[in-house]
Amino acid sequence: MPQMGESIAEGTVIAWLKKVGELVAKDEPLVAISTDKVDVEIPSTAAGVLAEIVVQDGGTASVGAVLAYISEASHADTVPPGRPVVERREGVQATALGAEAATQTTHWYSPVVLDLAKEHGVDLTRVRGTGTDGRITRKDLLDFIAQRPQVTVQPPGVGPQPPAPATEDQILPISPMRKAIAEHMVRSQRTAAHVTQIYEVDMTAIDGYRQAHQETFLKQTGITLTFLPFVVKAAADGLRAYPLMNASYTREGIIVKQAVNIGIAVALEEGLIVPVLREADKKSFLTLAKQLADLAARARDKRISLEEVHQGTFTVNNFGALGTLIGTPIIVQPQAGILGFGKVVKRPVVINDAITIRSMAYLCLSYDHRLIDGAYASAFLNHVQTTLDHFDFSIVR
Repeated sequence: MPQMGESIAEGTVIAWLKKVGELVAKDEPLVAISTDKVDVEIPSTAAGVLAEIVVQDGGTASVGAVLAYISEASHADTVPPGRPVVERREGVQATALGAEAATQTTHWYSPVVLDLAKEHGVDLTRVRGTGTDGRITRKDLLDFIAQRPQVTVQPPGVGPQPPAPATEDQILPISPMRKAIAEHMVRSQRTAAHVTQIYEVDMTAIDGYRQAHQETFLKQTGITLTFLPFVVKAAADGLRAYPLMNASYTREGIIVKQAVNIGIAVALEEGLIVPVLREADKKSFLTLAKQLADLAARARDKRISLEEVHQGTFTVNNFGALGTLIGTPIIVQPQAGILGFGKVVKRPVVINDAITIRSMAYLCLSYDHRLIDGAYASAFLNHVQTTLDHFDFSIVR
């Protein structure tokens, strides 16, 4: 199991892309691994024959553990394409699969689906998948289980039994991603002195600009103009102006990061992933908007690489896209802060002693009080607020 990031200690095998006895080229994708951050295909470190699989589909292994053995293919040049190969290596007997097995289609099942199917005795070949490339999701399996006829067998000599309750407690298996999220969130709460401050921001001008230029922006870029790039742009400018918000607290001292790498929280069916937008402060508005849309789309399709979820220095969580007004987000360790952006709603506001309708939202900043004080956090929030209140739309064009 390769080291796939400083915070990743283990991985779960989703599926082997080669069968025992098949030829493998160096750097050819060999096994799909699921971590708490992302699913990724791991290439072979050597050329040869897949002699033995140690960790089967659905198995979890720690970093550094042996996943499989590859033997030298001394006669690889004489083997017809697609035919299983038998090779012997010291201590390992590589077994060839029959022709029938070699022609079977490989199905990818996540560890959650495998465990749930085993628990309920479900034949996964009978389940129709709605995920990417027809993959079976947890919801697909739960729907299949719910639609199965329930048969109750009474012991001999036992009279009629009272009807079973309409609902029963259910134990759901914990996926590697959910387990890691739980561990990271608890560790963050124990590590950082969390404080959340909330500012109100007037998004009327930005909302009006979006509505007026949405069609043109879509034609020019192929993406929808959302509130997120405006918030990320304002946050990036704020981090450059207030560098302690872009720092980490360590025993050796406070490390102020030179790169402004903003993580973007993306909600998935099975959890949450935070791909990183690197050097966000140096990007134009159009580049920010395009890369944000691309990262979010690939994150939902599980096409994010491991490199794209590491080295974040600050995080933005657009929970307003899901309808949330106010939140108290938990810091992603070892960062110093995370900015939550709430839903933009129209409501009455008093301006110059007059009541008017404005498009308003809340900026919710959680920060580590070990290195950030309230006044400094307020100054950062005020910078972000002012940037959004009086956004320079000339940079959007």
